[in-house]
Amino acid sequence: MSRIGKKPIPIPQKVSVDIQGSAITVKGPKGELSRVIPQGVSISEDSDTVVVQRVDDSLTSRQRHGLCRTLIANMVDGVSQGFQKRLEIQGVGYRAQIKGKNLMLNVGYSNPVEITPPNGIELAVESNTNVIVAGIDKELVGNTAATIRAVRPPEPYKGKGIRYAGEMIRRKAGKAGKK
Repeated sequence: MSRIGKKPIPIPQKVSVDIQGSAITVKGPKGELSRVIPQGVSISEDSDTVVVQRVDDSLTSRQRHGLCRTLIANMVDGVSQGFQKRLEIQGVGYRAQIKGKNLMLNVGYSNPVEITPPNGIELAVESNTNVIVAGIDKELVGNTAATIRAVRPPEPYKGKGIRYAGEMIRRKAGKAGKK
């Protein structure tokens, strides 16, 4: 039995959950998220918790049990608190700025790179080198942050590039000098 899947999901006061068959909709102060749960997993709502259970003990049901519980818990957290990812830009002359809703990155290419955020994602820049990606959908926040990081991933020799806040980059020694 999945340890994660067995845990009930507590529902905060300001959050409402609507279950219709295999579709679940979660509404809260930050917004609304909905998702269709795959076959093999059933959802039920008690007074202030949501319980995810397996229909049978098949391999796919066991695989999806903990996953579905985590996805629903992330939906509840997203509409009540929201998620954010922080990115740091390191390098001489590297910087970011917001133009309208788009993010403009100057990271060593001949032209600035413009990134348009998907619906539901807010981008903010602090001190030209810190980018904050915020939203209520954890998956979308992570994918947007990964897209921004992929513009100029950190390189191992000087450490220049875009990295997640707190990410450690393993540094390599450069070429040895000629003797």
